[in-house]
Amino acid sequence: MKELFYISGLFYENQGYKSRKYLNIKLRTTQKTNPDLMVVMMNFGGSYPIDQKDNSAIETEANPDKTQDQIMKAMLNCEMEYARILNLSDGRDTKQFNLLKAIQEMDKEEIAHSIFDSRRSRGFKELFVPEISVLFGWGVDKRLRPLALKAIMTIGNKDPFGIRKEDTDYEDYHPSPYSTPIQKEWIEKSLHNF
Repeated sequence: MKELFYISGLFYENQGYKSRKYLNIKLRTTQKTNPDLMVVMMNFGGSYPIDQKDNSAIETEANPDKTQDQIMKAMLNCEMEYARILNLSDGRDTKQFNLLKAIQEMDKEEIAHSIFDSRRSRGFKELFVPEISVLFGWGVDKRLRPLALKAIMTIGNKDPFGIRKEDTDYEDYHPSPYSTPIQKEWIEKSLHNF
C-alpha cells in the first residue's frame, strides 16, 4: 500500500503529551488539494513521523499503521484519492490504556486536546472539509462517549459511513485489520459504499 500513497501528518507535543493534529493519506498520483474523504477515529495506532521529530510545527512524512492500511484499501475500492484523518483526541499512544489515561489527565489540566473542542473551532474549520464523505470509526469503548458525542455534534453529518453498534448513539466500530466477524462486516459495508 505504501508505494501507492504518500502519508503525512503534523506531529507535536502538547504540554509533554505526544500528539498528532491530523494525518493525510494521498495517492501519489493525485492532483487534488482537498480531501474527498474525512475519517474520524481514535489514535491507538503505531503511526509515527519518519524523521522521528515528535514535536514539529510542519507537516512531515509518516509511517502508517495497519488501520490506516484499511483506509487505503477503502480509498482504492471507492476510487478516492485523498483522505484526512482526525482523531477524537490529538493524543497518541500505541496502547489504549495509556492513551485513555493521558486523556483523563489532559482533561483535568484543561488542555484542549481534541479538534472538536470549542476552544479549537478555528483549527477545526481549517482541517475539516464539509459536504464530503465522512467515516466514523473510533470504536466502542464507553469511556470515549463524551469525545464521540462532541465530534458528532460538531461535524453535524447525518449519514456518516461506518458501522454503528446497535442501540447506541455514538459507538462506531473501528476499522481494525484484525479478522473478527465485525471487521469482516466493516470491510464488506464500509470499504465499498463511500
